[in-house]
Amino acid sequence: MDATKQLQRSTLSLVAAMGIGLAVAGCGGSDSNSVDAGVKAAWVTVGSNSQAIVRVITTDANCPEIRDGADYVAMTLRAAPATAALRPTASAAADSKPSAFPVTACEYSVPADSSGITVGSRSLPLPKKEPQRVVVLADTGCRMKKADNAWQACADGDAWPFPEIANAAAAMQPDLVLHIGDYHYRENACPADIAGCKDSPWGYGWDAWQADLFKPAAPLMAAAPWIMVRGNHEECARAGQGWFRFLDTQPFEAKRSCDDPANDGLGNFSDPYAVALGADTQVIVFDSSKAGRAALPTNDPQFIKYQAQFQAVNRLAAKAGVNSIFTNHHPILGFAPLAGAAPAPGNAALLSVMQSVNPTAFYPAGVKTAIHGHVHDFQAINFSSSHPATFVSGNGGDNLDVNFADPFPANISPAPGVIIDKIAHTSSFGFMVMDRQSNGTWAYKAYTRKGKLLTTCQQIGNNIRCDKTGYLAPN
Repeated sequence: MDATKQLQRSTLSLVAAMGIGLAVAGCGGSDSNSVDAGVKAAWVTVGSNSQAIVRVITTDANCPEIRDGADYVAMTLRAAPATAALRPTASAAADSKPSAFPVTACEYSVPADSSGITVGSRSLPLPKKEPQRVVVLADTGCRMKKADNAWQACADGDAWPFPEIANAAAAMQPDLVLHIGDYHYRENACPADIAGCKDSPWGYGWDAWQADLFKPAAPLMAAAPWIMVRGNHEECARAGQGWFRFLDTQPFEAKRSCDDPANDGLGNFSDPYAVALGADTQVIVFDSSKAGRAALPTNDPQFIKYQAQFQAVNRLAAKAGVNSIFTNHHPILGFAPLAGAAPAPGNAALLSVMQSVNPTAFYPAGVKTAIHGHVHDFQAINFSSSHPATFVSGNGGDNLDVNFADPFPANISPAPGVIIDKIAHTSSFGFMVMDRQSNGTWAYKAYTRKGKLLTTCQQIGNNIRCDKTGYLAPN
């Protein structure tokens, strides 16, 4: 660092310690009020190799300086304000529009020895070396989709309870938040005669992202760092542009921005990575955003890409003495309820690839637990076959799926050779919490939208035992 810059930072550190705001020409530092005026969201996300990253979204053209301990440091520009040209989307062209991002996305990689991060007047929580409590949720956005004639009442807290869920989860003082995908659902314009979502932002630009995620999730982003898993709603033909601008933990690249559909083959696939939860547990993050429903032939380009990534999962899960929690959006050994029919089994596309890597187990031996979203209910499944305990926590706000039959149909399997022992489930809004136990294992607890405990599942190895089965108590 040059002497002038060092002097500027030393001066800023001194006045910060005295509680005085100061702007220094050429340094970019500014007082808390001016930073706060522009900042629309600020949080900490955790990426590959457990790297903590500060993210800030601001209406200012330049990224703010933030405080790391006593020092002021410059943030790096991740993505400048822009309006992406209209690209083919999951909706008809007449029901789509260009994605406008009139905000600046900034980032800062936090050093391992950081003593604290402050953005304006906000003090952001940093990852703990051994987190004790992890909030788990998924499928949190408000559904506005013309193709399904689905118009969730986003302005109604009962119909779309994610703001309430975020507050209830934040009140539990988590050390970490694990979101398993599908943050964005406001795809098409709400019809003028539907009061519940009338005048809501829509499309894939900043305004819809702010309404679906950043505004309602603000209390939970202030409470703990986040691990962010990508869902199918964040694939390139949907909200992928916002995913890469705001949430993805890899460096921002034009070819992986989802702006140009010619590059979707790159943008729709991200390499898996691991985040340590202390010395004995890690979360493996897998991007299944583009997974279809049908089994894939071995010469399909998607099969080849996923196969290499599941081989990487094997390597990540091979750490001695570390239990791995595998996370991806689509349930693999879970179910999807179907009205008037037997439940649909696990995702056939992913299973076809996993079977080529781990023929009967599907997962490597180091994976003891799998957590998913996508299906809008809660499921906790224990197997009598040697397969990892599976949770689905997709009841975070979007329209719920129908209930499973109770009792659950006998002799139903999510995949060949997989035998269910017990399943606990509910189709009501809520979230899950992981609490570390004294013996190094985790207890998995399902809560209602208001934070009322429904069930506790204790884990030993790759087995769980829940204190209730079948339908759980209502809200």
